[in-house]
Amino acid sequence: MRELVFLLFGEFFKIGLFAVGGGPATLPFLMDLTEKYDWYTMQQLTNMVAISESTPGPIGLNMATYAGVQTLGVFGGVVATAGLVMPSVIVITIIAKFMEGFSENRLVKAAFYGIRPAVTALIASAVWGICRVSLFTQSEGRMVPALKTIVLCVMIFGFLQVKRLNKLHPAVWILAAAFIGVVFRF
Repeated sequence: MRELVFLLFGEFFKIGLFAVGGGPATLPFLMDLTEKYDWYTMQQLTNMVAISESTPGPIGLNMATYAGVQTLGVFGGVVATAGLVMPSVIVITIIAKFMEGFSENRLVKAAFYGIRPAVTALIASAVWGICRVSLFTQSEGRMVPALKTIVLCVMIFGFLQVKRLNKLHPAVWILAAAFIGVVFRF
């Protein structure tokens, strides 16, 4: 139990340290955890994303809490969340100490120039992974399109392209999709 607590904290500490760009950037790391440990499955990860996106608070924090709870209950949620947050607290404390001239530092600007494309690639990889799990199902050892889910995704994406509709609050879209899922039992 003790080792699992330290392992959970350490894994989420690493995620917090390297997932520059917030919640979506944590997804590739969380996907990696599904392969390394039996803490949760890819299907549970997609549920984590859905729940984290539809609840208040930062997605990365919500996902760390959810993953921790899946692993070790409420205590695991606290451990994973603390692990995720700790690197930010340390970095912000250091930055605040040396704030003068930090943002204009040539080395810092160059580092962020390199980090931005890497974060974009991490987020794109996570989006692809979530799409694979959400829009396809396993059948006889191969990936088969989940047609009802793809149709719902395309419909919502299409509606979001309508200027008047894309101004609706995201909660409206989440509730509408949940309603459609319940009514049509996707």
